[in-house]
Amino acid sequence: MRLIRELRSCVVFMRGQLVGVSGNGIGNGNLKVTPRRMMSGKTYNVPPSSEFVARVSGIATMAKLPYQETAEGLDAAFIGVPIDTGTSNRPGTRFGPRQIRAESVILRNYSGTGAAPWESMMVADIGDVNVNLYDIKDTCKRIREMYRKVMVNGCIPLTLGGDHTISYPILQAVAEKHGPVGLIHVDAHADTGDMSLGVKITHGTPFRRCVEEGLLDCKRVAQIGLRGTGYTPDAYSWSREQGFRVVRAEECWYKSLVPLMTEVRAQMGKGPVYLSFDIDALDPAFAPGTGTPEIAGLTPIQGLEIVRGCRGLNLVGCDLVEVSPPYDNTGNTAITAANLLFEMLCVLPKIKYY
Repeated sequence: MRLIRELRSCVVFMRGQLVGVSGNGIGNGNLKVTPRRMMSGKTYNVPPSSEFVARVSGIATMAKLPYQETAEGLDAAFIGVPIDTGTSNRPGTRFGPRQIRAESVILRNYSGTGAAPWESMMVADIGDVNVNLYDIKDTCKRIREMYRKVMVNGCIPLTLGGDHTISYPILQAVAEKHGPVGLIHVDAHADTGDMSLGVKITHGTPFRRCVEEGLLDCKRVAQIGLRGTGYTPDAYSWSREQGFRVVRAEECWYKSLVPLMTEVRAQMGKGPVYLSFDIDALDPAFAPGTGTPEIAGLTPIQGLEIVRGCRGLNLVGCDLVEVSPPYDNTGNTAITAANLLFEMLCVLPKIKYY
């Protein structure tokens, strides 16, 4: 039996057992089956374990999941949107999805919470939106059209950005299926500007556009981690006027955000919720690879508390945006992003826990 001929073989769960692969990877090898009782008897996509397949081998998909061209048959899908044409400061987020995928090889099968996503849902990487790097309006159209197809299949999108412009067309597609949604927006910036340099579609305007089009249930919107200098004395007055809950970074200093997320879950209720996490919500000491860094931000621990605090919500989509690899040659920003995306997967409604 040829083993790992094209490095496409995945560890698969069948009849409640884990089938592992061993051998030298270049010729004939031995198939090693390690029985383990799991929580599901179904067959799902499960990434190959680094116990059997070297992390540095193979094509870089998110978490080394299988790649497929559409969302058909999937419960959740990782999707890349590689654009930086909406950025106002440092570019480079067009390389974000690729770098996040490359660093995601460090991920394993289970969260520290005991979540078991590969035993709970059919998940795959369905590649990138074919964006137009010369026309942001056309790019938004392309994003919207792809996500409509994803939503029609009943699949939950988990997006690798890309700058924050992308949340606007994604939410257009999400709201077409679910109606106005609640929003947990984790960011250093409110992204509620009206226009920049005469342009209405940028990474600083997505949530104003969403409000104008009725895509958000404004009483169920929480913005967490906002900070930095502003164009007016109160940069967040527009958010408050819409009914958003605004949690400035100063309110998060020196404390756990577990109590805050208890309040946010109550605010969100049982309706559909979208989670949008800008990596610049984290302090640039932890995540320097981003285009608009602001000092005195959240810690990775607090970021994890926010994502894990979404467990129990009716999450219908998530994104992780604004990773700009050229500004972090350690790769740590992308590693953090990959872990946060994995944790987002782990709090989706169908996920089982040990």
